[in-house]
Amino acid sequence: MKKPALNVANKPRPAANVRRIRPTARPPVESILSRFNPADRTLLMSLLGAPAECVYDPIFRRSTWPGSDEDLPAFLTRPVALVAEETDDPDFVPPTEVLTARAERTLFLRFNYCRYRVMRVLHAHRGRRLTLGATRDLLHWARLADRLRGDIVRANTSLVLAMARRSRNSSTEISELVCEGNLALLRCVDKFDVSRGFKFSTYACRAILASFSRAAAKSTRYRVQFPTPYDPALERSDYLDVKRERIEHECIDELKRILFENTAELSPVERRVLSARFALGQSEEDAARPGARRRTLDQVGVSLGVSKERVRQIQNQAMLKLRAELERRLLAAS
Repeated sequence: MKKPALNVANKPRPAANVRRIRPTARPPVESILSRFNPADRTLLMSLLGAPAECVYDPIFRRSTWPGSDEDLPAFLTRPVALVAEETDDPDFVPPTEVLTARAERTLFLRFNYCRYRVMRVLHAHRGRRLTLGATRDLLHWARLADRLRGDIVRANTSLVLAMARRSRNSSTEISELVCEGNLALLRCVDKFDVSRGFKFSTYACRAILASFSRAAAKSTRYRVQFPTPYDPALERSDYLDVKRERIEHECIDELKRILFENTAELSPVERRVLSARFALGQSEEDAARPGARRRTLDQVGVSLGVSKERVRQIQNQAMLKLRAELERRLLAAS
């Protein structure tokens, strides 16, 4: 009697260890922010504006590394030697950067521990401004995570190149396959859970092959729509768009001067209507927000004690004055 086949779909799978938060911490005050260089400020703003995630491991809550008395943060931030065979010499560096299972596990643990510490800083200051110490810690762990991510990618770049060369897809250039494969490799580094016991190459190969398939499908659609090769000389020029944008900015600046100097001779009622309708009393950042206080015709009419039709007439009359004054200034400048 045959045994019933095992239903793989019903096998229990380990729970996902990816943890993700959306930062609500606010940037530090300007006096603290001015102590950092532009590159650090750019990195800080990107950390506060994008979700943070890590592949959590219970070992992150320990104070020492298992099997030794070494401090856990010191061990997980120490440089990793990329070794081709098992060795106890931390200074041994072979000619090829091939990671062993133990070195790969340590490298991924260090990478995710740095991301875990970034999440801890962001979580501890949720809804509050970052202090000087917290800002330094955040940048320190983020830079370490970027460095370790680069180490992992460099150690596995040959995997993408080997798979691209073995690909039988003749309709796609190998350089395009390598680009798509490298992007897939970066995504795999962020999602790989080393605690499941698999090699990273086993996890990444499937994603890299899927990226090759997407690149081939994209190339096929492109060739159907554009059968001729791409010619940069035929690309549409953006001269008119740049010129139009420059003129638009000049008109906006001129309008601000007209309103500030009131050279259009707007009456107090007209200025009040324009300020309420277009949030002129607010800063540029506040006025650009979707929830900015731009009052409707009804709301302005209630505050002035007139109908919304009368408010519309006052607004149109003020806009005509502004347009006439703006055209007069532009003609005089030209």
